[in-house]
Amino acid sequence: MSRFWSPVVHTLSPYVPGEQTKQDGIVKLNTNENPYLPSPRVLAAIASAAERLRLYPDPRATRLREAIAAHCDVAPEQVFVGNGSDEVLAHTFQALLKHEPPLLFPDVTYSFYPVYCGLYGITHDEVPLDAAMRIDISDYRRPSSAILLCDPNAPTGIALQRDAIAWLLAEQPDRLVVVDEAYVDFGAESAVPLVARHDNLLVIQTFSKSRSLAGLRVGFAIGQRPLIEALERVKDSFNSYPLDCLAIAGAVAAIEDDGWFRDTRARIIASRETLARDLRQLGFDVLPSLANFVFARHRSRSGADLAAALRQRGVLVRHFGKPRIEDFLRITIGTEAECARLVEVLRGLI
Repeated sequence: MSRFWSPVVHTLSPYVPGEQTKQDGIVKLNTNENPYLPSPRVLAAIASAAERLRLYPDPRATRLREAIAAHCDVAPEQVFVGNGSDEVLAHTFQALLKHEPPLLFPDVTYSFYPVYCGLYGITHDEVPLDAAMRIDISDYRRPSSAILLCDPNAPTGIALQRDAIAWLLAEQPDRLVVVDEAYVDFGAESAVPLVARHDNLLVIQTFSKSRSLAGLRVGFAIGQRPLIEALERVKDSFNSYPLDCLAIAGAVAAIEDDGWFRDTRARIIASRETLARDLRQLGFDVLPSLANFVFARHRSRSGADLAAALRQRGVLVRHFGKPRIEDFLRITIGTEAECARLVEVLRGLI
């Protein structure tokens, strides 16, 4: 059947998502999902919206854009929404990043970025993280069409200071800077306040992590109007209705229930610090994470062996068999009980 493929399909190396097991009793710490249920207000809003399923949803998702704008202190016309931040990123690559010279992003970062480059025919250069696995902003002074940074970076969890991004924006005003903030709510500084002063900044966030809505698929971007209009033009040339009425209703309720968000976020941050301490006591080097996961390497055991041994004992973590990070494990912060179970199993292995 491959004889019917378009030429680009033959060249693609698709993104490989984390395993979604259906096996009972598994401690699932491999896909950076939130371990806590979404706000009860989300469930109520989705139930109420069900009566509108016979109708097409609002193609502009106006209520949601207004709710995000109020939360982020921007204008609704500075907000774009899509079917998860991956779709928002995909439209960003198509609408804003197809230029020469190459797009720049780190060599160790979200592995969907090079996939999108292959899909859309975008040339890119990967900028190495430093020896401490950090992004060094000064390394991005080289020629480029745009710069894409994940902050906090994935899979390392290490965050940049907002001042560093502000310096980059000011020094390179003619280059677009896209900041992917999928994990920003777990302790990092968002770049959103910089949007008002910099027309070369686009910030992308998601409801999947801190709002417990990975299964609902809602993401958004914030930028000055010309950038948002470019995304809208691509979206309306692809799918006018990326968010269904249930997703819109649920996401509005999630962003409006700030108390639930703050409580569950605080629990995850506390568990992250406890898990990092426990892992260090077991002989792991743990990078300083401000995400809902930790990135850790044992000083005497290989990452592949540990991941396989954990899986045999019912604990899933993420292992990337790639240069520089092949001995690291990315471990999602689960409930207190799930993190304790991971540590217990590791004690028996090490």
